[in-house]
Amino acid sequence: MLNQKPTVLAVVGATASGKTALGAEIAVRLGGEVISGDSMQIYQGLDIATAKPTAEEMRGIPHHLISVLPPDHACSVAEYVEMARAKIAEVQSRGKLPVIVGGTGLYIDSLLDNIQFPDIPADDALRERLNREAETLGRTAMLERLRACDPETAANLHENNLRRIVRALEVWELTGIPLSEHARRSRAVPPPWNAVRIGICFDDREKQYARIRQRVDMMMEMGLLDEVRAEYESGTRRATAAMAIGYKELIPYLEGHADLDSCLAAIKQETCRYAKRQGTWFRRNEQIYWVHRDGMGQTAEIFAKLQNDLFQSIIL
Repeated sequence: MLNQKPTVLAVVGATASGKTALGAEIAVRLGGEVISGDSMQIYQGLDIATAKPTAEEMRGIPHHLISVLPPDHACSVAEYVEMARAKIAEVQSRGKLPVIVGGTGLYIDSLLDNIQFPDIPADDALRERLNREAETLGRTAMLERLRACDPETAANLHENNLRRIVRALEVWELTGIPLSEHARRSRAVPPPWNAVRIGICFDDREKQYARIRQRVDMMMEMGLLDEVRAEYESGTRRATAAMAIGYKELIPYLEGHADLDSCLAAIKQETCRYAKRQGTWFRRNEQIYWVHRDGMGQTAEIFAKLQNDLFQSIIL
């Protein structure tokens, strides 16, 4: 039976929804450890820009897969899943409950659905050609090319995610099979755990956006500008920094091309757009138990609701 498998909990949702606090609350109450499901927090540096949990927010609970990779290392979904599987086994070996917390839907779904990644080695020459074409034609054109051969994968990617667009095109050219079809074939092995997904959402999207704008202001108070300036002045121009919301939007200010207020407005706008894409991704998953944050108070109140409505019916 399903419940004979060990349980893995996941707390998912859009940015600034309260995932970090709820994940820590669950881990404290149920004897768990947190495993990050965030594609940017896995890298070292830009702690404020990527909203890494502070020591206070961690509440003494071990948090894994945060700041474990150098920022010039391109972490694939397959690599993340391999690391996360190992962490789940490690946490379970200590008799603790693994609690996955994050907003990177592709990473979390690939992990919890036990996706088996095909062994399609990278072709450096092909990838270099595709990247050159992207520089010439633009990211929009590359996404359109992917849409022609693999519309399903293209529908789940933003044009700014050039690395994954290029990889999907690379897989198509190497195998003649869309990456989405590889993904379907990779679901043949059932997960070794009972995955319980908890999602945090807002019925009133404006309340969510207000939280995002407030958090950006808090990040500035915490030193976001100084963090971005230090990264920018290091001269490394690392790819992970360029992908982080809050970094690229402040560059015009550091270069004297824009005022700070307009750059902050750009951060808030892009973060809201990102949150909308996250919500679209997670809403498609019928396995998620949703907590509607609008009428809820503190994190303890949310946990109490979960305890009554969800946790009592599953084996933890």
